[in-house]
Amino acid sequence: MAEKKRRNDASSSSSGGGSNRGESVVGDVGRRRSSCGYCRSGGNTSISHGLWAQSLTVDHYQALLDRGWRRSGCFLYKPEMERTCCPAYTIRLKASDFCPSKEQLRVSKRMQRFLDGTLNVKKRDEFIDEPNTSEASCSGAPAEIAGSAARESLAGKNEEKNVEFLHYLSDKINNAVQAFVGSENFPHDIQLPKASVKEVAPSKRKLLVEGSEDLLFSSNISFQIAAAVSRAAKEAHKVKLSRDSTKHSGQSDELSPNIIAEKLSSSLNQLSEISGLRIRACNGHINFYSANKVVWLDEVVEKVSKSKESYSGSGVKGSCSKKVSKCPRGKSQKLELRLKRSSFDPEEFALYRRYQINVHNDRPDHVTESSYKRFLVDSPLVDVPSLGNGTVPPCGFGSFHQQYLIDGQLVAVGVIDILPKCLSSKYLFWDPNFASLSLGKYSALQEIAWVKENQLKCPSLEYYYLGYYIHSCNKMRYKAAYHPSELLCPLRYHLQGASTVPLRMPNFCVFFCRWVPFEIARPLLDKKPYAILSDFAALPNGEYSEPKALEDNLEMQHDDPVQVDMNDIPVDEDEEMTELDFEDSDDESGSVSGGLTSVLVEDGNVGDTLIGLKGSRLRYQDIQHAFGPPERRYLETQLHRYMRAVGTELSKQMVFSLG
Repeated sequence: MAEKKRRNDASSSSSGGGSNRGESVVGDVGRRRSSCGYCRSGGNTSISHGLWAQSLTVDHYQALLDRGWRRSGCFLYKPEMERTCCPAYTIRLKASDFCPSKEQLRVSKRMQRFLDGTLNVKKRDEFIDEPNTSEASCSGAPAEIAGSAARESLAGKNEEKNVEFLHYLSDKINNAVQAFVGSENFPHDIQLPKASVKEVAPSKRKLLVEGSEDLLFSSNISFQIAAAVSRAAKEAHKVKLSRDSTKHSGQSDELSPNIIAEKLSSSLNQLSEISGLRIRACNGHINFYSANKVVWLDEVVEKVSKSKESYSGSGVKGSCSKKVSKCPRGKSQKLELRLKRSSFDPEEFALYRRYQINVHNDRPDHVTESSYKRFLVDSPLVDVPSLGNGTVPPCGFGSFHQQYLIDGQLVAVGVIDILPKCLSSKYLFWDPNFASLSLGKYSALQEIAWVKENQLKCPSLEYYYLGYYIHSCNKMRYKAAYHPSELLCPLRYHLQGASTVPLRMPNFCVFFCRWVPFEIARPLLDKKPYAILSDFAALPNGEYSEPKALEDNLEMQHDDPVQVDMNDIPVDEDEEMTELDFEDSDDESGSVSGGLTSVLVEDGNVGDTLIGLKGSRLRYQDIQHAFGPPERRYLETQLHRYMRAVGTELSKQMVFSLG
């Protein structure tokens, strides 16, 4: 009778306490080491804990998110924060508190103007020289596009056309790169990155070297190319490339950013003559200067337009002018958002493939249907339909694809999870032809708006989770621009109930927070990549003490009710990893801690762990007698590690599969 009661209790726990939302069944992978997609250190410096999920309830996945976990397909992973090379902090914001920045408002306005037909967004491909095509019968066609951009910019469309002009300069550099591919200067068998020209802010010009007062634009493409060539050379054991075999017989130099910048700058002479811009290489950067110290972008674009018209010649000029004058302003277009359950869609895969190849420079043979399914289609989440009682939004809970269509054409897909407390953004891929619409930012704004709208129908749904924030990776810092955001503390995230737990001390109060406002976390992360974010002290005047002062006060509290491991292991200091590339697990059989020293110890009784064995659901304490001493020691080591990774409560509720 007691055995039957224990089986019933275990079954009730695995089904979420009678919530009828299914059960979670996971297998523990343990610690995993892999190459890092953020810092690209070259070694297996990314360290995380992994689980394979056969099934996962939305409630359990919500709880795992609030412990720093994340999923890639059916694989769940959590960085070992003080060990991994690039500590990743879960970041979220409360949708109802969201305050859009000026840049985010501009993105929305730009999209609206595009839909209204008052903004003609050029596709990137149209900015590339195509002198042999009928549509670009004159050699000056690309600059005529820039000239058109200048005229419309001066008519009040500066911001949008400035972006187009920067794309124009970027494509000129890309053309120069392609001209070198296959020559003695560049290898022909690797995917090279695309150039991006940025405007140099006036405030930064003063910090630069001579000529800085008229420095307008800059590109760091030389560093990216050098890195790509270096990686390819290491793989092929070819580190040296000939610099100029015809002039330096036998003499070779490593293809450094400085050399690449010099070569590309010298090949842009024609652009310099046309535009009046001075193009120079400086410390590996390709810099664009105004010869007449003109510092406003619209004036430079106008100069390009006038110079190009003169260069085109009278007869050709008329032909090109006619083409520009007939360019339509654009008709109004319809944007449609479709939310669908996660499933394979050939049209989505075709868009994903174009995105990965053109934006991330993936090799075509690496972008396969099977890898796409594993990464963005497969999901362990158990779907929950709408109940109509305010506990579930109308679409239900689970994994979804949010499609963005313009006049019926699929231009972007957001891969998201909708959970009891949040919308969790997983990935976005978009049509490269619409890059100037900033679809990444626009989709984030739409997802935040979706949370605000659906909170009226499901009050528990109030947060927008942006994935991981990685302070040591500049390309991942953009997530903090969605204000006010907060980061999950890597140490005390298991605290339940109140968001802060106070510890009273003389003259100030320490708050142990699960979620820490980014404004407070940032100065801590500026000092080192891994920081215990909840270590801040609230002073009477509303300010916060320095972490060192806080540590000194904590050391004096011998009766501190919360024992904290303060041993930070120094970590060496870029778009989010597209897929996890894990190697074999470390041998952790001799270590009970399993390397999870960054977590406040939650070492409960492993006897309460829910075990799945041959279709049965039992507590470990009820089956431990079936194992011999060696097997029992090994299994209990695994269970202790698992409990620390997911927490005591989840170890009682999720099924730890033994086969």
